[in-house]
Amino acid sequence: MDVRVYPATRLEGTVNPPSSKNYTTRYLLAAALAEGESLIRYPAESEDAAALKRCLADLGAELIPDGPHLRVRGFGANPRNPGTLNPGNAGAVLRFLMAVCAATLDEITFVTDYAESLGRRPHGDLLDALAQLGAQVESREGRLPITIRTGPPAGAGSRSGWERPPSGRVVRLRGGTVRVSGSVSSQYTSALLFAAPLIGEDVTIEVTGDMKSRPPIRQTLQVLQEAGIRVEAGDDLRRFHIPGGQRYRPREYTVPGDYPGAAALMAAAAVVPSDVTIPRLFPDEQGERQAIDVLRAMGADIAHDGQQVRIRGGRPLRGVRFDGDPFTDAVLALTAAAVLAEGETVFYNVENLRYKECDRISDYRAELNKLGARVAEERDKLIVRGRPEGVEGGVTVESRIDHRVIMGLTIVALRAREPVVIRDAHHVAKSYPAFFADLRGLGARVEEH
Repeated sequence: MDVRVYPATRLEGTVNPPSSKNYTTRYLLAAALAEGESLIRYPAESEDAAALKRCLADLGAELIPDGPHLRVRGFGANPRNPGTLNPGNAGAVLRFLMAVCAATLDEITFVTDYAESLGRRPHGDLLDALAQLGAQVESREGRLPITIRTGPPAGAGSRSGWERPPSGRVVRLRGGTVRVSGSVSSQYTSALLFAAPLIGEDVTIEVTGDMKSRPPIRQTLQVLQEAGIRVEAGDDLRRFHIPGGQRYRPREYTVPGDYPGAAALMAAAAVVPSDVTIPRLFPDEQGERQAIDVLRAMGADIAHDGQQVRIRGGRPLRGVRFDGDPFTDAVLALTAAAVLAEGETVFYNVENLRYKECDRISDYRAELNKLGARVAEERDKLIVRGRPEGVEGGVTVESRIDHRVIMGLTIVALRAREPVVIRDAHHVAKSYPAFFADLRGLGARVEEH
């Protein structure tokens, strides 16, 4: 699906943000790893959530819709082995399940239909960590397809160097200390945290390198605590100790609103005359709630009372300089606002944006500049020279199969002189299926083709 975005004169109304993608993923996994029934209130209806639900069902979980909620009957530490799992284009789903399956199954293969997106993303740091715990891995330089096996040491009697253990004597991951790099993605650390309680022995996780994206790790720790798992975590989130002998407990979870998706709505409301209210945005561990502070620093009229955000847009915006690592998934939306601000904006310490669904620095910069923006890059920076008068538009841009890119391009297109076509914009459904409908509800003109 392509969309045509027309210049906007005003946005007005109240719009509910999607439910948090990150919390939904974590609550679904915690519920599946418990024996018994859990209730998840207001889970996200996104492609990532759908991908995880498909995989969990393949592993033996029962997922029962209950109005806007979902009941999950988990498989505990004993999932069914489907042989192959396909997480679609969901990187977090893949990484979490690789670790969990390594701890609970003797062999599993992961594949994807998105060879040019998830198929190109690196996972080697996590695979190296799983190898330290006793897994054996086959992959193409850490990329999909990936087969993970656990069992006796390599070299005994098969061409791959591995023999399936006799029935009843499956030896999976062992405990001990595992070191994992934090320089590419925090998802590797979260994956190990979810898997550690399933190993049956004490596990210590040490994070090495330049650690990225601490807020999602705090989300993981919050969810694990709610699920009854005890984790001893260092204040700097570089060392974790997970005692053995623990089990996930069934319980009720409530998913908050999604700050990354809401950040796109906030930025859209900030760059045009508007009066927009976004409810269900509470204080929690989502780093992207800092989008409120960034927009306020840019000069936006934005207020947050702990329950909802109100933006009255149309005021001149000014350039800012921020470390974007704490709010990675809001950087592209905020960059879009910076395109329409006076002066220079720099978001630095964001190299990990290069390892997402696309290269969110180079690819996004290229598409923004097609619109008439003035965006430059360094290895770990996005640098914007604003055009407060708006951009030319009147062109077709590519989605790069990336939901964050699509939302960012749409924000800028609202202030283009001529309509903008975004190709393959249906990929916005990865995190925010109702994005275009919600914008139309606020008064924007967006046509789908």
